[in-house]
Amino acid sequence: MREPLKNLNHLHRTVFVPLALCAAILFVVPGCGRLMHQLIPPSPPTSLTVNPAMLPAVKPDFLWLQIVDTVDDYFRIKTEQPLNGIDGSLETTYRVGASILEPWNRDSTRGFERLQSTLQSIRRKAIVNVHAQQSGYSIEVVVLKEIEDVNHSQGASEGSLSLRHDGTVTRTDEIFTGEPITLGWIPLGRDTSLEQVILNEILDRVLEPDRKKLLHH
Repeated sequence: MREPLKNLNHLHRTVFVPLALCAAILFVVPGCGRLMHQLIPPSPPTSLTVNPAMLPAVKPDFLWLQIVDTVDDYFRIKTEQPLNGIDGSLETTYRVGASILEPWNRDSTRGFERLQSTLQSIRRKAIVNVHAQQSGYSIEVVVLKEIEDVNHSQGASEGSLSLRHDGTVTRTDEIFTGEPITLGWIPLGRDTSLEQVILNEILDRVLEPDRKKLLHH
């Protein structure tokens, strides 16, 4: 009786264990890929994509889902007008730039942008516009970037408790509405690096084969 049991144990070690390991790897790898995608900051693009970019004719609901799902990985969406077959747009709230100590936040690309967000107070927001064309859709991604103005004096304690010499009254009561306070921020133009990252991810989702699209969800 021992010989058959020995052969059975050998078969278990040589066949069933490797099969179980292979099944576990196939199950875990897609999840790990998604996790790594979330934990590694996006890299600056090596080549530039035309922005606005052209997309072929696809179902409006499918296209809009890919746009929203992509942007949501970078910013919190504030307002959106879903694509109705002609136009669509969305705008996000401002988000304070991620530092090098926050690799899981994807609102600043690696290199200069992330270093700047580490050393200075930077914030960004994204705007996406989609327009129907004869052969499909044009999609434009705009990322606006601002830096905190730390030099204006009306934020100082002595100035906030008295009237300014020119007679202007400075309000010091802050109402927390969930929106960032615009006073004290200086526009820096567009963050073209992050624009390219978001735009290319949307294009990849729409243009890749269906099997690969499923890996993004």
